Amino acid sequence: MEQATQGGTAPALGIGMVGHAFMGAAHSQGWRTAGRVFDLPLRPVLAAVAGRDADAVRAAARRHGWAAAETDWRALIARDDVRLVDVCTPGDSHAEIAIAALEAGKHVLCEKPLANSVAEAEAMTAAAEAASARGQIAMVGFNYRRVPALAYARTLVAEGRLGALRHVRVTYLQDWLVDPDFPLTWRLEREHAGSGALGDLGAHAVDLAQHLAGEPLVGVSALTETFVRERPLLAGAAAGLAPGLARGARGRVTVDDAALFTGRLASGALASFEATRMAAGRKNALRLEINGERGSLAFDLERLNELSFHDHTEPAVTAGFRRVLVTEPGHPYLEGWWPPGHALGYEHTFAHQARDLVHAVATGTAPEPSFADGLQVQRVLAAVEESARNDAVYTPVLPAPPVSR
Repeated sequence: MEQATQGGTAPALGIGMVGHAFMGAAHSQGWRTAGRVFDLPLRPVLAAVAGRDADAVRAAARRHGWAAAETDWRALIARDDVRLVDVCTPGDSHAEIAIAALEAGKHVLCEKPLANSVAEAEAMTAAAEAASARGQIAMVGFNYRRVPALAYARTLVAEGRLGALRHVRVTYLQDWLVDPDFPLTWRLEREHAGSGALGDLGAHAVDLAQHLAGEPLVGVSALTETFVRERPLLAGAAAGLAPGLARGARGRVTVDDAALFTGRLASGALASFEATRMAAGRKNALRLEINGERGSLAFDLERLNELSFHDHTEPAVTAGFRRVLVTEPGHPYLEGWWPPGHALGYEHTFAHQARDLVHAVATGTAPEPSFADGLQVQRVLAAVEESARNDAVYTPVLPAPPVSR
């Protein structure tokens, strides 16, 4: 446990980040902001950022406020001023970097999905459990749990406002791959990304479904498809989800463009999921609905300050979905922000993530989502791929977790 002081300036918590593109920029924003908005027991200090290209990583350090730049992530881990390592690289390097950081005595935040395979995720979880015995913290970055409306939705479910759950349905739709001439980036190569829309978007959908329901998926039946099987090779670097320049040669896409699957939760509730990066006109449309015996919840990320709630115990003549504007000081995370009615955005979820992780480090409490939570998501993704390979046959998520009571 890190020792915090009461009053005065909180002791520093040196952060080292590996990777500096789209997620690196988002995480940097969260680390810069959290201590300026929330009263934290430790003060995040942006000690160093690492990337392979010396010019690019130095530019990222200047832009995002990092004190130093490294071109070798091992050097970053070895720094005495780095106490927590934030892994924002493609999935093929998550396991190596996170395990090395844990073995070096550092706390770790790792972007989702936790790994590219169940075996890697198991190794990471084992390393996190061993590190926990030494007082270290390891958390996976499912940032959508930190949307205030979704955090409030979890509270309503946990309080029993929906009663026994019947249905959970989640869709996550984007359109940035509709153009067949969008170039072959690392997100379209299995050796780097692990999977396509399934791991990129479906991991969020699975984590939210299990988190909000408070129980795991125990089996799935799935279909996946790759609609554009070859794309132009990159001639220049791609920034985030934006295309780089492409040259004439083409390469093979080795991940899915879309995944569609149904599932069963441990309690017997049914779930359905759709994840695609080929839905023309949909930019970041993460939508979910949960139906229970006593009520329902609905959410749309593109209106992320709102939660729709239906209380089925009210008289039918007045009952119906109500729009809850989740901006009140009593809602999750809102105590540090603006007056009621002043909306938050995507970037705020990373400040909330940093806030929660700093508190976990300071108090020595287990963070959520843990590496074990990330492993459970990875097992679901693996079951989805196995089911899709076998013509949508129902496939258990192994090892099957116990039924929640």
